[in-house]
Amino acid sequence: MAVVSPPRRTATPARRPSRRRGFLRHQPSRLTYLSLLALVFFSAFPFYYSIVVASHDNSVVAQMPPPLFPGGNLFDNIERAFGTGLMTRALVNSFLVSGTITISVVFFSTLAGFAFAKLRFRGRNVLLLIIIGTMMVPTQIAIIPLYLLMAKFQLVGTLPAVIVPSMVSGFGVFFMTQYLRTAVPTTLIEAARADGCTTAGVLWYVVRPAARPAAAVLATLTFMNSWNDFFWPLVALNPDDPTVQVALSSLSSGYAGDFSLAFAGAFIATIPLLLVFFFLGRRIITGIMQGTPNR
Repeated sequence: MAVVSPPRRTATPARRPSRRRGFLRHQPSRLTYLSLLALVFFSAFPFYYSIVVASHDNSVVAQMPPPLFPGGNLFDNIERAFGTGLMTRALVNSFLVSGTITISVVFFSTLAGFAFAKLRFRGRNVLLLIIIGTMMVPTQIAIIPLYLLMAKFQLVGTLPAVIVPSMVSGFGVFFMTQYLRTAVPTTLIEAARADGCTTAGVLWYVVRPAARPAAAVLATLTFMNSWNDFFWPLVALNPDDPTVQVALSSLSSGYAGDFSLAFAGAFIATIPLLLVFFFLGRRIITGIMQGTPNR
């Protein structure tokens, strides 16, 4: 009687554990959630308390302990802020200034970033170092020469005096240069040139789509910086034609400052920044996720 031996099992190589699968199996701890909640609380509390102060009467703000819950005077204080006649003009001026500066900075920074990142020309590194060096000069040092220059061109007291000096940003050029060095492969540009694209065509059809995430980040940062700028608009503009930050300082001026009115104006000035982040935040997050390598 023949003995039938069982079939031999071929040894299968052990499967290497996937890093990505192991990462997905990892569950955040309670400490992680508590840390995130604390971070959100401390980040959002100043904005929340500004709404609390703006929704109360000025006499209630000075009470001890201070109020921690919103009152019923928010819309009345907002109406008072717009009733001064200065807030509406300041909002329009800030929109014009910040919007023009944002478009200009993104446009010129993308052009210069493409040139420094992908084009070869003499003196490229020296020019880039000079641009980076301008970021190290404090703004206060250039105020007097800048004011004299604007006075020579007869721009003092007008919005172009605030717009023109900020139309190009050293940070924007450096930021777009660093991004386009890795976001746009050189082989892709060479392939576009082989298909007959000019430099302008490469910039429009190849660089522009790749630069959208970085352009969204730069646009958000530039708009916020221009909107919150106080010192140079205070020097360059007339008191009756200010930007929103200069107008806010006038709301709380006087012997006894009206804090509820000032915080109501600050609440109004914060809404455009939240709207900008709402419309551009998704593109920023998309750009960050696209830059995350898959392992």
